[in-house]
Amino acid sequence: MSLSYSIPTPLEYFAALVQGTQGGSIALLEAAACIAHDEFPDVDVQQFLDDMDRLQARLQRRIPADAEPLKRLNILNRFFYGELGFSGNLNDYYAPDNSYLHVVLRTRRGIPISLALLWLELAQGVGLNAQGVSFPGHFLAKVLMPAGQVVLDPMTGHALSREALGERLEPFRQRQGAAQEEVPLGLYLQAASARDVLARMLRNLKEIHGARQDWRRLVAVQDRLITLLPDAWDEWRDRGLAHAALGQSRQALQDLENYLAHAPDASDVRAIAQRVEELRGS
Repeated sequence: MSLSYSIPTPLEYFAALVQGTQGGSIALLEAAACIAHDEFPDVDVQQFLDDMDRLQARLQRRIPADAEPLKRLNILNRFFYGELGFSGNLNDYYAPDNSYLHVVLRTRRGIPISLALLWLELAQGVGLNAQGVSFPGHFLAKVLMPAGQVVLDPMTGHALSREALGERLEPFRQRQGAAQEEVPLGLYLQAASARDVLARMLRNLKEIHGARQDWRRLVAVQDRLITLLPDAWDEWRDRGLAHAALGQSRQALQDLENYLAHAPDASDVRAIAQRVEELRGS
């Protein structure tokens, strides 16, 4: 008897990594790497993971077994930013490739969150208690040390003082209004969950594709966001509007009607209801 099996689609692969794990762990690096399948269907995620393992082994050989955390951190940063040459892609900051980890690994250029993911993988592999921080406007990394935590900019590896963090936070606080003025800095420095990191990566791509009115790519990103966060009703709305922009009325209606059913008190209910009526009449 011959055995038959179907190869999972890119979205099914992503779903298998992130669904059913609300209380468990997500293989963050693998899930983040497979986001690239929407743009690079043939990318070999396992090869990417193997390449990261090889970098990990190279780094490990540089670190004495009895090295203190601070020494481990310094060796890691010399390796990552010095020897390997990772840095921010300041010349093309909003290129989608900056969010595709296999491209970032090859070019050594990325944005804070993609650089942080590679850096964090190496940091955790050499015994550092390192975590991502979903700081407003600029993803950060932190390492918990015996004497306290060190917060770093993943673009450079430089440690950030409380004063520097406060300065970075000020524009966000001004936009948000007086209520944010009372929120202590420490609340913005909490460790980001794997689900939060993936959502932020996808929303970066969402912003890029939306600004370019690239509705096909935007729908693909929305598919992943809804898979990751099925109760984020705004994402259903935004996918519905992207479907409508593509002329896909049936899919648009399904998503927009789902949004109206689950977010009846949203401020844009009237506008979305009007859009639904237009789609029904088209």
